[in-house]
Amino acid sequence: MPDVRYPVVVAGGVPVVAAPQEIDITNAAGLREVLLDLIPGHAAVVIDMTQTQFCDTAGLHVLVMAHKRALAQGCQVRLAMPGGPVLRILAITGIDRVIPRFTSLEDAMAAPAAPGARRPPTG
Repeated sequence: MPDVRYPVVVAGGVPVVAAPQEIDITNAAGLREVLLDLIPGHAAVVIDMTQTQFCDTAGLHVLVMAHKRALAQGCQVRLAMPGGPVLRILAITGIDRVIPRFTSLEDAMAAPAAPGARRPPTG
């Protein structure tokens, strides 16, 4: 069952996880657990970071780990993040060049599936 601190909404077959305002060592494990539960069986998982203002190394580790796990399972992790301080740390670390980032939640959800990604089941 998803952690109540990380609401998950499925829209158009794409699960969207609402990240908290701050991702740090105190809550990164909960986000990791939710993401690992969602990745199998989906072509994409969106992490809605539109309200996130802080992300420490524990949070960065979760993002990279989820990205790697998703790739291994034919899935794509997408970040919805308009800008701000978290984008700066992603740029400094180079993560912004590895994990697809979109400036809006709508764009992240509407992006075409990555080559080789699984298609969601129909019917």
